[in-house]
Amino acid sequence: MEREAVKRLFMQHYARMQRVARTLLYDVQESEDVCSDIFESLLHGETELVPGTEERYLMTSVRNRCLKRLRHEAIARTSPLPTSPEGEENGDERLSDIVEYVVGHLSEQDRRIFSLRFTEGYSYDEIAAAEGISKVAVWKHLSHAITEVKKHFNPKRL
Repeated sequence: MEREAVKRLFMQHYARMQRVARTLLYDVQESEDVCSDIFESLLHGETELVPGTEERYLMTSVRNRCLKRLRHEAIARTSPLPTSPEGEENGDERLSDIVEYVVGHLSEQDRRIFSLRFTEGYSYDEIAAAEGISKVAVWKHLSHAITEVKKHFNPKRL
């Protein structure tokens, strides 16, 4: 993409992209990095944006990159450490298995909501505001995600 076109997109959309990134990441520097990476990839990549879809592409890119960072942070926090005591190792491995299952088998929205609730510790109100859905919808997504995890890891109990 040409430099002038990227500059125009930057001027039009950067502030909104920052707000979305800060809402998801709660970190100004991380938010700036995410947005900068997107514009850098536009400058150096082969991405051609169809006129009229630029804003949708940029906002989706911000969301996806933020969620990818959160997912990597969650996996890093739940991965068992090689120096952990034997009693804790099984719990860490099980938690890592659950995170891996959630990432691989649930819908994108279920994963985001599950992560916001159980990794980031958001309340139902905060999740509803961040996702633009009702608290009831948050409850339904969490209920579905938890049921799926239970089915996978404790099939006999359901």
